[in-house]
Amino acid sequence: MISVQPIMIKDVPKEDRPRERMLKFGSNHLSNQELLAILLGTGTKQESVMALSNRVLMHFEGLNLLRDATIEELTAIKGIGNAKGVLVLSAIELGKRMNEYKPEERYVIRSPEDGADYVMEEMRSLNQEHFVTLFLNTKNQIIHRQTIFIGSLNASIVHPREVFREAVKRSAASIIVAHNHPSGDPTPSQEDIHVTRRLVESGKMIGIELLDHLIIGNRKFVSLKEKGYL
Repeated sequence: MISVQPIMIKDVPKEDRPRERMLKFGSNHLSNQELLAILLGTGTKQESVMALSNRVLMHFEGLNLLRDATIEELTAIKGIGNAKGVLVLSAIELGKRMNEYKPEERYVIRSPEDGADYVMEEMRSLNQEHFVTLFLNTKNQIIHRQTIFIGSLNASIVHPREVFREAVKRSAASIIVAHNHPSGDPTPSQEDIHVTRRLVESGKMIGIELLDHLIIGNRKFVSLKEKGYL
């Protein structure tokens, strides 16, 4: 009787191996068998990783039952030890969590009051001036918040480069800046106005609009947009 040697992964042309195919074509072009083979990594002395992955899928009648497999059920399959079983279960659980993930509802800025409400409680009691930027998408939803610097407001410190670098990185459609007056009085200074106008001009140049500059006092605020400085 002529014995037939199993086809091992090393005998498969490199360009046809699952990992190489994923790198070349992307994961969506791979079969379930190939994706599972990548997770398993290796087969056994008797069979290739592709044969092993196919046997696992056949055992569970496809993905539907595999998604609820236990470590005991996996390790009962010849060729699947604890290490391989844990890898497969980890991938399944991660897939479940990603499928169930629902992003938190983003805060929408519709008015200066909305912006002030978003930062008021945190900023009104600060002992130093904090310059904060809110980055918004095209729906005026806040996608990121960042403190740009801490200290007295000065045009040489609040450089547009620092503000808009993050805006570009976050693909923000617009921004709102805010800083607090530790005195509790939100009356804008000439330096506040100067910084605002500088940011407005810089935003126009790169196509990211400065919607407002809010000055936060003690439970009160001033919108430089409402004051006509934008």
